[in-house]
Amino acid sequence: MIPPSAPPNPDLSLSETSLAVGASGKNPKVFVTEHSEFGHCTNQSYRCVSQHSYANPVKAKKIEEPPYYILITAYFSYLILLCFGYLRDFLGKYFAKRHFTHIMPLNGYAPLNSGFDSSISRLKARVGDCVAPPVTGVAGRTILMLDRYSNDNNWTQIYTGTKTRALNMSSYNYLGFSQTHGGCADAVEESINLYGVSTCGSRLAGGSSDLHTMAEALVAKFAGTEDALISSMGFATNSTFIPALVSKGCLVISDELNHASIRTGVRQSGAQVRMFKHNDVENLDSLLRDVISQGQPRTHRPWRKILVIAEGLYSMEGTLVNLPAIIELKKRYKFYLFVDEAHSIGALGPHGRGVCDYFNINPHDIDVLMGTFTKSFGAAGGYIAGPKSLIDSLRLRGQSGPYAESMTPPVLSQIMASMASIMGVVPPNSSHSASSELAAPSSSVIHPGAISPVALPSWLRLPPSLYDGSEGRTRLLRLAFNSRYLHAGLSKLGFVTYGHPFSPIVPLLIFNFGKMSTFVRMMRTRSTPVVVVVVTYPATPLLKCRARFCVSAAHTKEDIDIVLRACDEVGDVLDLKHSRGERWHVEEICRRSVELVEGVASTQCA
Repeated sequence: MIPPSAPPNPDLSLSETSLAVGASGKNPKVFVTEHSEFGHCTNQSYRCVSQHSYANPVKAKKIEEPPYYILITAYFSYLILLCFGYLRDFLGKYFAKRHFTHIMPLNGYAPLNSGFDSSISRLKARVGDCVAPPVTGVAGRTILMLDRYSNDNNWTQIYTGTKTRALNMSSYNYLGFSQTHGGCADAVEESINLYGVSTCGSRLAGGSSDLHTMAEALVAKFAGTEDALISSMGFATNSTFIPALVSKGCLVISDELNHASIRTGVRQSGAQVRMFKHNDVENLDSLLRDVISQGQPRTHRPWRKILVIAEGLYSMEGTLVNLPAIIELKKRYKFYLFVDEAHSIGALGPHGRGVCDYFNINPHDIDVLMGTFTKSFGAAGGYIAGPKSLIDSLRLRGQSGPYAESMTPPVLSQIMASMASIMGVVPPNSSHSASSELAAPSSSVIHPGAISPVALPSWLRLPPSLYDGSEGRTRLLRLAFNSRYLHAGLSKLGFVTYGHPFSPIVPLLIFNFGKMSTFVRMMRTRSTPVVVVVVTYPATPLLKCRARFCVSAAHTKEDIDIVLRACDEVGDVLDLKHSRGERWHVEEICRRSVELVEGVASTQCA
């Protein structure tokens, strides 16, 4: 390992600044490139530790329901949309237009899609300017959007050639490692010079390099397990390795809100599937008693194995798994436990080790730990961590090993650099294995501390702040503060929100499909545009349309203030404030942010 060098600090020229202009063309704001990717915040008050307090038992957050008139108007709007959709499909059978070519087959071929698909396409076209906005540059604290407009109700988009820089609340850049400047970016650039951009093969067919071996060892140490394997795609990590874990004669018990990648993997495995209510431990307990006592269908033979699958942090709900309670059930019923930490690894816990770290649970109590690098580490791909005997088997039996392309060298370098900056590296000739700030209390589970320099490639240089882990710890503290502040602020404004207070995913319930597009447009047309994702059926229940804010350590406290002020004004216009709790004025929320975050500390919700 080459000793760390001083980070470069070149003077930023005018060419390295970007102009952010609102839709009206007024109120220009200049963002320096470095700060547009990661906001500058030195106020130590805006820090918080992501950790569960066992003084307060884990309890589910009470879900607030909207007034009846909101439900009635939402149903009525869906009814109008469906009626007009079916009417257009019916008329299209007799009056072929350009939007009905799927109903009138060309050249005698049957249509590849159904008639109902056209209704879905038209619904998407109505909000075409709100979904899939083309962007350029880094998905950091701010994001640069390509301006466009439509003259035909969003069937086509016309690009103006201009760009707008907006506050980015839509990317899974939880720790802010998506940057073009800094130690991680320099490591990626150096890896391209040494290894190129691809290994041109699968792991079992000439596509494995020393970077893969080092990255897997680093991931295993980070997760606190014996071994780990990595996959080039997060979705494929679940869909290709779950069939290698269970098969016919096995039972999978899955949370009803598990990700589509888990559902795909379970279907391909051939195992029987039962679902339990989202994060409902009592329902899971009852289901386990039933399936164990009854055995397999018809034969009533014992199951070959039972695998319970849950997510650490649910991407649409923002809820956190009640891991302590599930661990207790695991000890009682002796099933295998698979935890998907795609959104929780790196984002939760005082050491950034995910839900195990947050709840202070030994990772060895979980049989299979899955995670991705797409979120907190600013990279791509996923991993499976667990006992070495299991990982060795999955390397051969998982379809990603022999068939899928291996992870590329630049991505591997990003993973190792970002992960090392969270863990910290032991200084050369140092006798201690971890800094005092990384050391855990004697009463807690000991999570791996700083790593040895030999765990990283010799050519990988890290600036001092990344090398000693101080910047990684700061990012964890900033993310925890930002997440809790936005959760508490939206609740005090009167919005119905879901999710755990520490979750970087903050869903704001809109309920009505017609209000979603207006919400997005109004947020983008403010003096400081805000980019936010909206989600509806089938990703969510029909009446649970929502805006989903994704918080990052790259955001500053002032950025969260901008979001709260924008939501306050838009929420009043669209009638979105339906919470029955205590309400504060937005200026009071911004002024008492630290006090508000500390007040949330007494709430521990799953």
